Amino acid sequence: MRIMLVGDVVGRAGRRAFRTLTPRLRTEQRVDVVIVNGENSAGGKGFTRKALDELYAGGADIVTSGNHVWDKKDVFAFVDDEPYLVRPANYPEGTPGQGYCIFPFKAVNIAVMNLSGRSFMPALDCPFQKADEILSEIAGQADVIVLDFHAETTSEKLAMGHYLDGRADIVVGTHTHVQTADEQILPGGTAYITDLGMVGACDSILGVRKEIVIQKFRTGMPVRFEMAEGAAEYAAVIVDIEPDGRRAPLIERILLRQED
Repeated sequence: MRIMLVGDVVGRAGRRAFRTLTPRLRTEQRVDVVIVNGENSAGGKGFTRKALDELYAGGADIVTSGNHVWDKKDVFAFVDDEPYLVRPANYPEGTPGQGYCIFPFKAVNIAVMNLSGRSFMPALDCPFQKADEILSEIAGQADVIVLDFHAETTSEKLAMGHYLDGRADIVVGTHTHVQTADEQILPGGTAYITDLGMVGACDSILGVRKEIVIQKFRTGMPVRFEMAEGAAEYAAVIVDIEPDGRRAPLIERILLRQED
């Protein structure tokens, strides 16, 4: 089985690149399942119905999120009705949406979890304890287990990767929008990367117009972020995995450019 995990899609440029390049990659790389982080897909923060539908139309099977999941208020109109849209599971009990889903592919059930880190992030329940709870809940239901850990620091992401090593098949980090070069198979057999990167404008700072971000750092004053446009980068990983565990997984980084 070949699973492609795609970094944070940022704004219109990111949606365009995702919509254009994902079908090509699915064909050329023989990808079976696509998991993408979409929490920045609508104007750089949150989801709208239109943005989510574009991700599905572009080839997303499962859409994960993060700390910006609630930034567009119309998300509350559809989040409970989307079986393969997941938000961080360590929000308090009673929060709309779901923290994991089980996606059937042929005879294989793929569990996709989403958790948010706590270092330099909004205060939520412990992601490590929540991961244990979910693994107990899905015991016997899933053949493949995947985690999108939406976190700020490399240390917290690495800690989660090693904590779940041998218990999850794939652990990937998102949130920083910069693809790391540490893709690896951990000692217990889990495919890992600290951050997938982003799908967004190349000539930008994390998908935002450069001059706005520079102004914020230079002056310390509030600014209104505006998404950059133009050519876009497309960052992802492809993981080859056998649900029966007879062969160790393989992980490969992808970094492409989509011209304007």
